[in-house]
Amino acid sequence: MSQPTTSTVQQTTLTADAVSLLKRLIATPSFSREEAQTAALINDFFTQHQIPVQCLKNNLWAYNRYFDPAKPTLLLNSHHDTVKPNKSWTLDPFEPLERDGKLYGLGSNDAGGCLVSLLAAFCFFYDRPDMAYNIVMAATAEEEISGRDGLEIVAPELPPISFAIVGEPTEMQLAIAEKGLLVLDCTAHGRSGHAARDEGDNAIYRAIRDINWLTTYQFPKVSPTLGPIKMSVTIINAGTQHNVVPDACTFTVDVRVTEQYTLEEVIDTIKAHIESEVKPRSIRLKPSSIPADHPIVRAGLALGRHTYGSPTTSDQALLDCPSLKCGPGHSGRSHSADEFIYLHEIEAGIDGYIRMLEQVL
Repeated sequence: MSQPTTSTVQQTTLTADAVSLLKRLIATPSFSREEAQTAALINDFFTQHQIPVQCLKNNLWAYNRYFDPAKPTLLLNSHHDTVKPNKSWTLDPFEPLERDGKLYGLGSNDAGGCLVSLLAAFCFFYDRPDMAYNIVMAATAEEEISGRDGLEIVAPELPPISFAIVGEPTEMQLAIAEKGLLVLDCTAHGRSGHAARDEGDNAIYRAIRDINWLTTYQFPKVSPTLGPIKMSVTIINAGTQHNVVPDACTFTVDVRVTEQYTLEEVIDTIKAHIESEVKPRSIRLKPSSIPADHPIVRAGLALGRHTYGSPTTSDQALLDCPSLKCGPGHSGRSHSADEFIYLHEIEAGIDGYIRMLEQVL
């Protein structure tokens, strides 16, 4: 059932609480697998709002007050881990600094602004007794390393999820599809010999033939939102000394997969066309999408947002339900030196999430 949008006073309070929490999160290091302290801060946030919370390792989740098992459930999710600051930072990455309408600090944009905005929206709807959906809010760990102790261990603890909003910086635009990720470790095998004589079978040359195929092959089916599958060779290693023909050459392939193929189909196609041994590191990070006519997408479009396909991966890859990636901030600032988010983006993010959800709840 649709409800009136937030009042000016309520919006101001939600924004102030969100910014205050974000500053505390920035000031607290939370590298992937080291998020215990920020998990404690988020736990405190729920407690202060008198919201019961469940925890598993460094993950936390909570349900709306009037959770009804007979109703469908939607998931709000974002992560509280960060990458490590790169050497180009000129500011203290752990000092939340407000300047010229910006809030600087590690994780401010990716994905702290999204996380606190979703938490604010969850608090706004928490006490509603008449919603068509239940809401579960999950603040999870290890997203930046695609770790197994993040959303992946939380998902089995949740009820069936009808759809999800995953908070990542998209300028509140609607990423209705996201590429999956395959990382392939490949080895071309040859035979060693002396480089001065016509001996051996150079594994580098074998690898080059396979790499040429990888860089030129086009998978026939092209996604209308994500475009073609993209394969990039990103690491290569071979040889021990200048006068020995190498008997092995290893290389790594980054494959961004669309919803047109399963990860297994892509692996099988590659194995059928190259001679090198192919070992996938994981087949967990699947492509994800949500129908363009889904009610939550239509709600975003009604606010003047646009849809697009995202080439980057997120925790969407670990969900088996339709999911929308959407949040305040700009993807180009993620993992950058002197990372920041505009304060007005957080306010607009909270308002945008609430207005979209009102149309479906």
